[in-house]
Amino acid sequence: MRTSPIRSFREIATGGADLTAPLVTMFSGGLDSTYLLYRLKEMGATDVHALTVELGEGESHEAKQEICHRLGVKLHVLAGARQFVDEFVRPAICAQAVYLGTHPISSSLSRPLIARLAVTLAQELGSETILHTANRSQNTLRRLNGALDLLGFTGRYGSPYDLEPVDRSRKIEELTAAGLTLMSERTVSSDSNLWCREFESGALDDPEDFAVPEHLYRWTRAGGAPAEETVEIGFLGGVPTSVDGAPVPLPEMIGTLNTRVGRHGLGRYSGLEHLADGVKVLEAREMPAAWLLLRSYRQLESAVLRFETVREKAHLEQLWVREAVEGRWYGELRRCVQAFIDTCAVEVTGTVRWRLGAGRADVESIVARHPLYLRDRDAWERDSVVRERRSFTALAGSA
Repeated sequence: MRTSPIRSFREIATGGADLTAPLVTMFSGGLDSTYLLYRLKEMGATDVHALTVELGEGESHEAKQEICHRLGVKLHVLAGARQFVDEFVRPAICAQAVYLGTHPISSSLSRPLIARLAVTLAQELGSETILHTANRSQNTLRRLNGALDLLGFTGRYGSPYDLEPVDRSRKIEELTAAGLTLMSERTVSSDSNLWCREFESGALDDPEDFAVPEHLYRWTRAGGAPAEETVEIGFLGGVPTSVDGAPVPLPEMIGTLNTRVGRHGLGRYSGLEHLADGVKVLEAREMPAAWLLLRSYRQLESAVLRFETVREKAHLEQLWVREAVEGRWYGELRRCVQAFIDTCAVEVTGTVRWRLGAGRADVESIVARHPLYLRDRDAWERDSVVRERRSFTALAGSA
């Protein structure tokens, strides 16, 4: 029997969760997740387990450990970068997972994995409660709840911020009073993994007047790039496998390209995403590797798939994106669309070479193993005329 989600701190305090039993929380080390740990301890929770999943963001966990130590919480750090890339990013590249043509999706890919690992941890601990910290103005709310539901978690789960939002200023004030002064520096909400660094809320609340603080960017800061350079991406069966002819595992490739492409000022995005009730919120991000890999895939895909197949795939891509964005990664429809996309990917083998410069990238070469493109138009036109005449003559002779 499906249980109702946890939606407020009041619900937790009045018996919505057993505060003497193990509680699993998803913990990023940010303001919202730190405040949740603080409130749980204030309520008297005695066995809180904070889960951090490493997704290749390259950040230290010392601050997270200090927070958990001060609050008497057990920190669990689980490696998830390879799973994230193999099971979520790779399919997203093949699906050309770009939200309405504005920006590649990211948290829609990471949340299903974090939810799955949270369920595994909860089962190991015997926990009947999984909490996260998404609020009503964050799409993560339905993505995590949706994933936990489709994964079949039988305990209680949800975010206490859903029906009981807490202002950022209040969170900072209470945490500072508790000695967690680091939280006073959190002017925006951020989310990082190997595929994307994403920023929202706080100073980025108003789409009509916003500027992402430059210090938040890591990969796309100006400086250190040559005036021009070429980079060649190789694919085998839809999977990026090489850079400049040298085999590179995909996780390492993404890390390398984030720096190499980003230093040319490529890969910054900003755009609006809809919430469950249809209103829009602003998100900004940097994704240099995604910028290049998605475009490279499309170039090579168009070289090997027939027009009708590419056109139908373009339609199904947005269906794939919709299911991921709406928190239905583990749902039937996304899996069915994935089967079509994976079939198309089998043919995507070859290389794409780019010339990168300051804020620009030009394609210089597309080489496919089984191409449909012409390399000599004049020769093709002559040959096609000859073929047509032979066909006409054969038909006339048989009449």
